[in-house]
Amino acid sequence: MVMRVPQVDIVVPVRNEEHDLAASIRRLVGYLRESFPFTARVTIADNGSTDATPAIADGLARELAEVRAVRIEQPGRGRALRAIWSASDAGVLAYMDVDLSTDLNALLPLVAPLVSGHSDLAIGTRLARGSRVIRGPKRELISRCYNVLLHACMGARFSDAQCGFKAIRREQARVLLPLTRDTGWFFDTELLVLAERAGLRIHEIPVDWIDDLDSRVDIVATALADLRGMARLGGGLARGAIRVPRMRGSSPAGPDRRSPGELPLQIASFMVIGIASTIAYVLLYLLLRGVMSAQGANVLSLLATAVANTAANRRLTFGISGRLHAATHQFKGLIAFGMGLALTSGALTALHAGSSHASRGLEVCVLVAANLVATVIRFVLYRTWVFGGSGPTCDYPLPQGREPVERDHLHGEAYDRQPTYAGSQPDPAPAART
Repeated sequence: MVMRVPQVDIVVPVRNEEHDLAASIRRLVGYLRESFPFTARVTIADNGSTDATPAIADGLARELAEVRAVRIEQPGRGRALRAIWSASDAGVLAYMDVDLSTDLNALLPLVAPLVSGHSDLAIGTRLARGSRVIRGPKRELISRCYNVLLHACMGARFSDAQCGFKAIRREQARVLLPLTRDTGWFFDTELLVLAERAGLRIHEIPVDWIDDLDSRVDIVATALADLRGMARLGGGLARGAIRVPRMRGSSPAGPDRRSPGELPLQIASFMVIGIASTIAYVLLYLLLRGVMSAQGANVLSLLATAVANTAANRRLTFGISGRLHAATHQFKGLIAFGMGLALTSGALTALHAGSSHASRGLEVCVLVAANLVATVIRFVLYRTWVFGGSGPTCDYPLPQGREPVERDHLHGEAYDRQPTYAGSQPDPAPAART
């Protein structure tokens, strides 16, 4: 039997969930039949299970008309969601965790604004007023710290990136999914950041959430992967390697105009590189200070870190790669650092004029303060003069004229295995075979 096209496709990603799968899916289907006003399909997206999960999923698909089972050989929640959403024919694409930590009564408020066209993407949030959450202090602290980092470093405005309860309209998903690269837990955050930069309207739903005490998620490994994802995504956006089309609001910037969110990302990247350079500069200064004068140690320390700092900002902050104009950029960078040398040397001269027996610690404090002033000046020079005439190079050009899931965006290769379906389903999409 072929199921007619549903209004909502609810994907439940699973991996080795043989104990919870059947009860959760039956509970979800029961809610859809009794309380959900839209037509819906439940897609069990098994990604790399090695237990009885695939067999249970196939049995549920045969038993329940609303359910289909999809088998993806490779693990990764992000990979599963991208593949299923890209091939889905439903107007609204949603997903929820198999443990149903979120109260199902939030499902209708989640998808209704998308079905009506009022919003483009909707998320459940555990951090907004009105949410009721039961979970341990460790997870609570990690979640809040992660969202603070997103707001500070990525300019994000949504309140909760990691709640496993989200939905997006199919038209918007078709545009954004090819830009995502993460195959794991960072996929949610990546999609949300891209959606904000595209100008999409994101609707937030306060949820009732009870943490799954039997969760097998490695919190530390997931947090580290999320931080790596933030660095990759932020760097790609700052360099212009990831170019997001404007889908709502004003028209997109032309090829020679900087996007509105570029400056904060460049500042964040510049600050990270600056902190690393300052640490290297201080350590080198203290090492050289034991064998030469303060001025000599300052000159050599600044010179040694200048080349590395300019090269790092050239590649990471301003997205310029290759050898073209590299020598010119380094020459201009040395001139910019010359201003830093003048400030720090002047600060040392003033310090020693006032106190001939200044301690090494006081010298370092004065140098760091002078460097902070020099850093602000250097960033302006980098942005307007050193790298101002060089546009960012695009390492990952946007795909043109093909379906979003024809290629693995992590490796740039075609998928070796396509998802396989069981149970009631629409006509197979290009990325799926029955």
